[in-house]
This record gives sequence, structure tokens and C-alpha cells, in this order.
Amino acid sequence: MAGRFAPRNARRAPVPHQAAATPAPAALTRVWTPPGPLDLRLVLGPLRRGPADPTFRMSADGSVRRASRTPAGPGLLHVVARDGRIEAAAWGPGASWLLDQLPALLGEGDDPAAFVPRHRLLAVVQHRRPGLRLLRTGLVLESLIPSILEQKVTTDEAYRAWRLLVRRYGEPAPGPQEYGLYVMPDARTWSLIPSWEWHRAGVDSKRSATILRAVRVARRMEEAAAMDLPDALTRLQAIPGIGPWTAAETLQRSNGAPDAVTVGDFHLPGIVGHALAGNRHADDEEMLALLTPYEGQRHRATRLILLSGETPPRRAPRFQPRDIARL
Repeated sequence: MAGRFAPRNARRAPVPHQAAATPAPAALTRVWTPPGPLDLRLVLGPLRRGPADPTFRMSADGSVRRASRTPAGPGLLHVVARDGRIEAAAWGPGASWLLDQLPALLGEGDDPAAFVPRHRLLAVVQHRRPGLRLLRTGLVLESLIPSILEQKVTTDEAYRAWRLLVRRYGEPAPGPQEYGLYVMPDARTWSLIPSWEWHRAGVDSKRSATILRAVRVARRMEEAAAMDLPDALTRLQAIPGIGPWTAAETLQRSNGAPDAVTVGDFHLPGIVGHALAGNRHADDEEMLALLTPYEGQRHRATRLILLSGETPPRRAPRFQPRDIARL
């Protein structure tokens, strides 16, 4: 009889989803011709949270599979570039939404020509990487939650937490099951994950509490995808625990914001300082000063710097916690 009379207000942990045994439905398809060169790996790479991300797969042929929770429901998107065109297939309730958003996802609204390099290094990288465009998912929570998980921990720890939580509390993506992808939990499911499961995934109470505050106002968070950058930053940072670093990392992906520069990062100021001024000890203030000529395009400038490979030699352990003292 033990446990028969549970407290009336006790929360029930969500039941992990089980894979469906039903055959995959037929896919919806779309072919889209981008306005210029497009490199799927460069464009969609920022969405992958580690090599074992359960929501994302990149194949050797350059094709990408991505599972998302859209406003219309779960969906799976498969995109491949052929002969200057993008061929896409999608499954699930969110299939139509994913195909409608395909051009925006792949940077149709981005304007690479707006970036005018003031440093030879950036001019060379821009010339060598003509297929770089800034993606826009139009989905805030799917980038916000893993960004919160990355606060104050190593990337390996954050990727592990994301992988464990999505596999346990998400649901198998619609479509071909051989892909083995999962759709992240919905807002309600995130809110019902018990404290011991956060602990098991290596997520401390500060980060889990921030996620819980965000998912309680999920609709308000998602509205930021349609806002300009200052308003979107303000909306996200209204949640205690979300600061400039987390907000920028989110809006770079959800909004395709070319000026959402990441401040508060452990490594980025030194990388930018080394690449543009030979100063690997630069801090946020010096980084922002160096990026002043690129105002309006500072995120693109940092992407190009990272792609250049011009990073300072590491003298600290390879994986360092992110410094988010200002978050």
C-alpha cells in the first residue's frame, strides 16, 4: 500500500516517449534555388550541439537531417544540395511549416554583401567561403535551452546534458526511423522533469531553474523570433539567469541576427584580439572596440574569424568553463 496516497499537489515526472512501430508516412518535398552559393555545412553547422546531437545529423555527402518542434508540431527535415539547388523532404505534423521556412532557414533573408571587410584576414576568408550565410530557424526555445545548458560548463558537459535529456524526454522524430533522431521535449514536458533527472544529466539547479522560468513563458520567448535585435535581447534577458551571452547565442540561430555579438565568452575575446590585433589577452571591451568597424555585422565578423583558423595557441586546459560573470 506504500505510496497509495500521494500528496495531491505532487508533480508527476513525464513518461519517456517510446518509438512508434508504425511505418513512416510519405514525405512532403520542396526544391529551392538559393540566390547565390550556399554551403549547407557552414550554414546549418551552428545548430549541431556536438557530434552525437540527437536532433541533428550531417552525412558524409553533405546532406543534413534535423528534427524540430515547430508551431505545427514535431517535424523532420532532410536537405541536400545538388547542382546549385536545395532538395528538401519533411515528415510529421510540422513538415509543411519546415518546408515553408526552408529559404529563411538557409539564409535567404541574409545579406552577405552588407559585410565590408576592413581587415585582410576577413577579406580572404569571405572570398574563400562564399557559401556562408547566416541561418534563421524562427524557433527560440530550441536554441535557448541548449545555450542555457552551456553556461559555466565545458562544451562536452553541456552536449551530454542535452543528449541525455532530449533522448529521455523528447520523442522519436517522425519519418524514417533509421535516422534515429529525436524531437526535443515541449515546454510542458521540460517543466515536469524532476530535479533528480536534471542532476543525473549533470545540470545544476541554477541552470535548470533558468530553463524552467523560460518554458513557463514559452510563448513570450518564441515571440522574440519576430523582433528586431534590441527588443529580442530585452525580451530574453527579462528572464533571470539569461544574460547577454545566452541571448546572443540564441538569437544568432533563431533570428539570424548578424550583429548579435557574443560577449562574456571565455575564449572569443582572445580569438578576436589575436586575429585582428595580435592580442590574445583581449577582453570583451577590447573585442568590441576591434569589432566597431563591423557594427551591424559583428556576428558575421566573428564567424569569419573562427573560420579563418587564426586562433591563439592554447596554454590552458583544452576545455574550460565559459566565463559568464556578466550573464
